[in-house]
Amino acid sequence: MRTKGMGRSLIAVAAGVALAAVTGCVAQPVDANDGGGKHRSPVHIEIPHTSSGTGATSAAPTPKPSPAVLWAPGASGPGVRELQARLRQVAWLFDGPTGTYDDLTENAVKGFQGKRGLPRTGRVDSVTWQRLLKMTHEPGKWELYLMGGQPAAAPDARCMTGRVLCISKTSRTLRWMVDGRTVSTMAVRFGAQYTPTREGVFHIYWKSRYHVSTLYHSPMPYAMFFSGGQAVHYSADFAARGYAGGSHGCVNVRDEAAISALFSRARTGDKVVVYW
Repeated sequence: MRTKGMGRSLIAVAAGVALAAVTGCVAQPVDANDGGGKHRSPVHIEIPHTSSGTGATSAAPTPKPSPAVLWAPGASGPGVRELQARLRQVAWLFDGPTGTYDDLTENAVKGFQGKRGLPRTGRVDSVTWQRLLKMTHEPGKWELYLMGGQPAAAPDARCMTGRVLCISKTSRTLRWMVDGRTVSTMAVRFGAQYTPTREGVFHIYWKSRYHVSTLYHSPMPYAMFFSGGQAVHYSADFAARGYAGGSHGCVNVRDEAAISALFSRARTGDKVVVYW
């Protein structure tokens, strides 16, 4: 009988050792009482600790998305015109605004980006635009249209019959009109504060293709005189500086091809209307 009891004990011990091996247990000496006289289990089991979840490695962080591109080469419109006006304010662009994202605009954007430690892409993203906004003021109308390109004002009622050079001081434009129909439109510039361009209804009384002013000794090509010494004519200064300058009372045109075509069509006696 004792042999059977001992056999059962050995089997139990063997089972315990096997369990310890599987679970990572640490076998302790069998002692019914520890030093404090308290009963202690003959086997101490340590269960391995696993991290929460499935134990899979964490995913790599999601890359930060690139800033949205607002304008790029080839774009056009009011937004590009404002961009160019602001680039002029910080002396990165000296032409325009034209409203077209050309190579000059692209190079100006690259220069601005490089100076501020931004990627030199030549495209205007949201980061580049916000930096430019902080360094500039909102452009006024004649900063946006410094070199022309503005829409023409509605024609005056006096322009609706006959052959007319219909000139608006409000929009700074000239419409060449025949019987109420606009044939062509061009940007114009007027006299400065102390030499204003006269307003009213006049007629072309003399045309001079290669005229030179006898008073200011400056070229006045394609001149069409309508009131004393005041004429509609091409101005190289207007072509170069835009509305940064003014005339001595004449109506300046900066587009030489446009004024050349108008000069060939207009006749002595055609009406000239200058109005606000």
